Amino acid sequence: MLTGVRPPRGFTGNAWTRFAARRLARLLISVWVLVTAAFLMIHLIPGDPVRVALGPTASPELVEARRAALGLDQPLWLQYVHYLGGLFSGDTGTSVGTGLPVSEVIADRLPATLELAGYAFLIAVVVSVPVGVGMAVLTRRGRRRKTELAFTSTSVVLGAVPEFLLAVGLVYVFGVQLGWVPVAGRSGLGSYVLPVLALAVGPAAVLARLLRVETLSVLEADYIRTARAKRLPDRIVYFRHALPNALTATITVGGLLLSAMVAGTVLVENVFAWPGLGTTIVESIIAKDYPLVQGIVLVYGTAVLLVNLAVDVALALLDPRSTIKES
Repeated sequence: MLTGVRPPRGFTGNAWTRFAARRLARLLISVWVLVTAAFLMIHLIPGDPVRVALGPTASPELVEARRAALGLDQPLWLQYVHYLGGLFSGDTGTSVGTGLPVSEVIADRLPATLELAGYAFLIAVVVSVPVGVGMAVLTRRGRRRKTELAFTSTSVVLGAVPEFLLAVGLVYVFGVQLGWVPVAGRSGLGSYVLPVLALAVGPAAVLARLLRVETLSVLEADYIRTARAKRLPDRIVYFRHALPNALTATITVGGLLLSAMVAGTVLVENVFAWPGLGTTIVESIIAKDYPLVQGIVLVYGTAVLLVNLAVDVALALLDPRSTIKES
């Protein structure tokens, strides 16, 4: 039982320090690998990004001048040193296509992507928790077989449908056929409905199904029987005693789903012409604007790493004995 359990004496002090040090070291190594991969990307892809960005009619002198301005005429190791130095100083480079700082472009588009992913994850959690717990209560010990079958089948189907395919279906039904909400752009509250739903439906179905399974297991535990023997109200039994103990696996999967949701914004944003990083990275890839692609890849990669770190910390707080011991 996790509720009300204090970490044993052996897991306080130095154990928490070692846990934090290991997680921080893992994060730093992962960030270094991400930064290195993003740097090498511009050199491993065939073709000259400067020539592609300036067009086939640009003179060789203009191409060489732009390469020199971007530092692409220097040795690879020196470019890497300058790239790392720029990142530490907040300089993520300059867009080949527009000439604007990459950080400026990202700062302009990032809020739209964060809103989309944040609202979608919030809705997924708000829907999945009561649905998962409610279905566990309704179908425990083999009751309501038809309800269980309908819920399981529906959640499996919804969880398996790709975000972009669901987005296209939502556009056709609610935008084209019914005309209830806008289908493109970011122009008011109504424009959030379809892209947020496209991102939230799948994760909500997966979380609800997982939470139901975990809650069913917890409801058979001895401490739940003790709570019922004390004649505690059902809401206290389910949400104060059962739910916190069913969240461990759910938080782990929820973190993975949030990471996937951040990456899923790329396709969904392009379906709805959403002015975020997802649309920008596709445009920059088509235009061979590799410095901008590098910057956006770093943002997405760092977001995934931070989500994983947050999941590790949440699990350590919920179950400090097992999590810190395993670390």
